[in-house]
This record gives sequence, structure tokens and C-alpha cells, in this order.
Amino acid sequence: MVKSVLNALNIYWQARKPLAWAQLTHRKARLLAAMLGVAFANILIFTQLGLRAMLFEGVTLVPDHLRGDLFLVSAYAPNIDLGSFPRTFLYQADAVEGVASASPLYIGFADWVNPLDLNRPSPSADSPQSSFELFPTSVKVLAFNPTQPVLNIPAVNQQIDRLTAPGAVLYDRLGQEKLGPIPSLFRQQGGVSTLMNNRRVYVVGLFSLGSTLFDNGHVAMGDWTYAQWYGANFLEQVTVGCLTLEPGVDLEAARSRLQATLSPGVRVLTQVELAAAEQAFRASLPNGKVLNFGALMGFIVGLVIVYQVLYTDVSDHLPEYATLKAMGYSDSVLLRVILQEALILAVLGFIPGYCASYGVYYLLANITRIPLTMKTTVALQVFILTLVMCGISGAIAVHKLRSADPADVF
Repeated sequence: MVKSVLNALNIYWQARKPLAWAQLTHRKARLLAAMLGVAFANILIFTQLGLRAMLFEGVTLVPDHLRGDLFLVSAYAPNIDLGSFPRTFLYQADAVEGVASASPLYIGFADWVNPLDLNRPSPSADSPQSSFELFPTSVKVLAFNPTQPVLNIPAVNQQIDRLTAPGAVLYDRLGQEKLGPIPSLFRQQGGVSTLMNNRRVYVVGLFSLGSTLFDNGHVAMGDWTYAQWYGANFLEQVTVGCLTLEPGVDLEAARSRLQATLSPGVRVLTQVELAAAEQAFRASLPNGKVLNFGALMGFIVGLVIVYQVLYTDVSDHLPEYATLKAMGYSDSVLLRVILQEALILAVLGFIPGYCASYGVYYLLANITRIPLTMKTTVALQVFILTLVMCGISGAIAVHKLRSADPADVF
């Protein structure tokens, strides 16, 4: 009984099987090759867009983790790492109606020495040709007044009292490996000592923020230690002013009052605008354009592969298409068949490409130690690009179909 039902269903499916599906599955090896081609193009596009997301979204790590409602930055700096403004403007902003507090954040860069390099033997008289060199790596410094925390990072705020000690810093456990195995050393020893800008520092705690293509890692320190490193005058130049508004104050109204009070040399931004400005700056650099070009090349590769598959399919079945045209089928009807084949290829190729890209993202994240996750927006972009890619290929391949003249075939 069950066998009879299955046979009946199979007969019904064979009778009702869409022509596009029948054409594609007629030669399963060719279908598999086409699916792999589309999947390969998907992986290329996913990888390039993932690297692009890593490039653009990683640069917003600091803006995304700031505490405040509005932020002051220099109007003359292309991004927050490259500019500052006089601290006087922060005092003026604090006096504006509706502003509850105005706290400074100082951003700088320092040479960080892997603590393991400090234990390397120095030159001896027996080996006069040997040399002892340290190879420091740059690290981004986030400094602030411990009584006015500006970072929205729980691990930092829970250990903020430790930053009052001279030379104390908190280390980003997600920093690049070349900075040293700080997290493991900290767990073993309860503290780590190394050199930063040729001065002794002590890692008194860990937090998680992340590295980027531009920043190897981050350290947080108190402004007093920052002044020791760079000089007290550096505290008079603020990188980002973090403003907290009083409860119930309208944000846009407060922004208007601030802009009317402060110098044009200072911009007043929301957190979203601050992150967008960082992304826009990085997008203007050659890195972003190169990655966009890579995604375009993946699109073109997929376009060529799908076109070759569909063109070959149309060529192989040209007599059948000519017969259908002789029976009265119009070019538009047969065009829909080709476009259906393209749509099926897009879906069948996207699924393995999407799954394989998960592995590529995981591998890239582990190699670079830069956070990279599969985002819904990226997946949707690639799927739409795949549909467009296959649709264009089908539209080009259909030109061969129009040349199918029943008179020539018969």
C-alpha cells in the first residue's frame, strides 16, 4: 500500500515537474558543478564583505563603548584618533543648561613591549656579536579620570579603583598575540609588568574590547598616569568630551544650545553620528576601495560561471526549445523558464556558500583576533547579489534561445 502511494506521488511529480527543474536536474554532474561555482562566488563575496565589515565596524569599538548622550570632538580632525580640542570647551559645555556632567577622554598611542622579550638574555662578553633589541608594538591608550568613568565596559568600571595606583593599566585581553600572552601571565602571576613608551607599567586587570586592522589592542589608564607619560600639558587637550544630560532634557535642544555656545572648532555628535564619522573616514581610505573591488570580482566570477551553465544548457536543448516555439510558446514564456533555472541555481548555490562562509569567518577571526561574525545584513546583501548575478546571467543566455528557429531545426 505504501509503495503504491509513493509510486503515485512520483508519477504525479514527474508529470507536474517544472520544466526549469527538469532541465537542471537532467545532468546532475553539471548541476553540481554549477552549484559549486555559485557557492565559490558567494564565498568570495562573503569574504570581501566580511573583511569590509571588519575594517569599518572594528573602528567603532571605542565610540560604541563610550558613556554619554552627546560627544564633543574636534571639527578639524578626520577621526577621533587624530585630533583634540582645548579642555576649556569642556568646561563651557558643562555650564550649558541641561548638561549634567562633562568628562574627558584622552586617546593616544604608545610602544608596548611583549613582557616575554624582557626576559631575553642581554649581550655577554663571550658573545660580543650578539645584540639585545626590544621590538615594541603600538597599542592604543584610553585615559580618563577614574572619578569620571567614560567607558561603558563593565570590566573596566568594576576595576576602576585599581587605576589610581602609579603606572597601573588595564589590558584588553582581545589584543593581538604579538603584544604578549598577557591574559595567561596575569592569571598565573596575578599581575604583569612590562614597558610602555620605555616606562614601567603594571597590568592590574583585564577587560575585553577587541583589536582592529588599525589597532593591535587597547589599554585603559587613569589620567594621572597618562600625564606622567605624556606630560601634564596633554591633559589640556581632550580627544573626546563625553556629555551626560540631565533626566528629561531633550537631546536635540541640548545640542542646539551647545552648538550656539561652543566654538565652531568643536562638533557636537550623538553616539551613532560619532561611529558613522569613523566609518566614513575609513571608507575614504584605499583599504575600503580594494575590498569593494574584491567583492565586485566575486560577483563577476559568479556571473560568468552561471552564464556558462545556462548558455550550455540552452545550446544542448535548442531543438527542444525550437519545438516548443513551433507549438506556440512565446519567447517570453521560455525566458521565464531560463530565469527560473537561474533562480534555482541562485538558491542552491547560496546555501553551501553561506555555510562555508561561516567557516571562513571563524578562521579569519581566530587568525586576526579581530571580531568577525556573520551578520544578517551581510547575508541578505549577498543573497540579493546572488539573485541579481544569476538573473543577469539568465537574461544574457536567453539571446541564444531567441535564435532557435523551428524552420532551421526541422
